Amino acid sequence: MYKTQAMVLSRFELGEADRVLTLLTPHDGKIKAIAKGVRRPKSRIGGAVEPFAELHLVMIRGRTFDIISQASVGEAWLNLRDHLESSATAWYLGELAQRAVEERATAYPVYALLRRAFQLLDDGMAPGRVARWYEYGLADALGMRPEVDRCVECDRQLDETETFRWVPALGGVLCERHPGPPTEQVGLSLGALKLLKAYRRLDIEAIAALRIPPAVEAEAEDALRRFLRYVLEREARSLAFLDEVRAGP
Repeated sequence: MYKTQAMVLSRFELGEADRVLTLLTPHDGKIKAIAKGVRRPKSRIGGAVEPFAELHLVMIRGRTFDIISQASVGEAWLNLRDHLESSATAWYLGELAQRAVEERATAYPVYALLRRAFQLLDDGMAPGRVARWYEYGLADALGMRPEVDRCVECDRQLDETETFRWVPALGGVLCERHPGPPTEQVGLSLGALKLLKAYRRLDIEAIAALRIPPAVEAEAEDALRRFLRYVLEREARSLAFLDEVRAGP
């Protein structure tokens, strides 16, 4: 038996009353756990083991799944649940964490990053800004922070007067002197490059206060999504729903 903090990343139903949860914990990484009888009306833990909350759990180690013995809510981010774009963004961020973290591997930086992102969404910060900040931070936590100050091919300081390309396979920005590999690469404007630098250097409160043209934000969003797709080797399934929500009726 052991105790841990945790956040629910995903879940699926098992049998008539049980539920299997994928949990992110600060010290044990990603854990698959079963909440027995949680779907019954009189379950003692049914109201606690929900997404978008930091949980305090008492767990029993099992062969296939650990078993949740006791559960209480330490922090509930209720406001983000009331806004569809914020909750869709939270699902997306949780899926990125689930894909990035190995089972039973220490994951405190990712845990702290996700917890902070949920708090920012709960506080009403623009979901798109929170998502870009989180994407950059996740790449950094995985030791794969994209290069935005120097050319990834020749290590030359980038000059604002030249043209740039974003090449996820090489790890960042390529200057105009190199053709680059025959892999995915897209043009990058100076405005988008400066915004990517801001996500690298500034804290999220300063980023939230920036005035940025929508076209530049869309370009930076596309660049970071491409980079995470390359790093994690697949696109997040929740992105389709998130984009549908953002598009509106």
